[in-house]
Amino acid sequence: MLGRRLYATASRFITSAKPTNGFIGAIGNTPLIRIDSLSKETGCEILGKAEFMNPGGSVKDRAALFVVEDAERKGQIQAGGTVVEGTAGNTGIGLAHVCRAKGYKCVIYMPDTQSQEKIDLLRMLGADVRAVPAVPFDNADNYNHQARRFAESLPNAVWTNQFDNPANRQAHIETTGPEIWAQTQGRIDGFTCATGTAGTFAGTTRFLKEASGGRVRAFAADPPGSVIYSFVKSRGAELLRGGSSITEGIGQGRITANLQPDVHLIDDALKIPDEKTIAMLYRLLDEEGIYLGASSALNVAAAVEMARVLGPGNTIVTIMCDGAYRYQSRLFSRSWLESKQLVDAIPPHLHKYIALD
Repeated sequence: MLGRRLYATASRFITSAKPTNGFIGAIGNTPLIRIDSLSKETGCEILGKAEFMNPGGSVKDRAALFVVEDAERKGQIQAGGTVVEGTAGNTGIGLAHVCRAKGYKCVIYMPDTQSQEKIDLLRMLGADVRAVPAVPFDNADNYNHQARRFAESLPNAVWTNQFDNPANRQAHIETTGPEIWAQTQGRIDGFTCATGTAGTFAGTTRFLKEASGGRVRAFAADPPGSVIYSFVKSRGAELLRGGSSITEGIGQGRITANLQPDVHLIDDALKIPDEKTIAMLYRLLDEEGIYLGASSALNVAAAVEMARVLGPGNTIVTIMCDGAYRYQSRLFSRSWLESKQLVDAIPPHLHKYIALD
């Protein structure tokens, strides 16, 4: 009797009574969180998909699983093989987890500009990490091209090619989009997030557009230094980039194969400066207790901007890609923030969270 009463009391916290099938079975079905302070501020429902709650800690777990299983279906890799990828971090972490679960070796090429936390975690997960100088995509020494060449030099190896592999986009057509639609019961008016590979943005947008008969509006969010904003605003006539950003893993210098099929579905674009990103990151920690990385904070800032464009009464969904744990030595360091001239962008009452020298 007591057990039944306790279960009844606890039932509101229980979403599934069934165990998942290993690490892979735990990917996806992340919560959709109402951001209370921003919803009140805008008069809209501002909802964040809590992708930091995936077992590998980011939205990229989804793409990692789909690109590996796509390679398996195509016979591109067999037992004991090697998965090679060029990644700014989170896809590599997802791949390292999936490779451990499936018994593959994992080699990651990444720009040497990425956070030490990401590099250390990849190595702890058993990945062979090769940090190389950050150069543009049209340079033969770009980390993606180096990854491709290395995979081609090995037997039983596959370059998963996250930027131009449609299996990345398919992950979000089959999982992220349907989850958002179900969690909002179809009552969603806008979707926004930034693009790197564009798999998350394009795949989720594709599903939501089709499910709503085109009613859901899609805004691409873009950091400084990326061409997506100019591309959308000029209707494909320009690819202008300028400046740089503190965000990692988002922003792009070209239109990837993941984005190309869905360019026509983009309704508008939002340019989010680093000042708004860092201010939102600290606000979310203070007001909501949500500890997010910079790309996630940019997405939430974009959701607020989209709410202002669409007006009160709308429901806006964005992607909270990962937590701040992988970037905390930078994002909460006074000396690093000063080097980026971002201390003054953080409201004075939030400076108490700048905990590192």
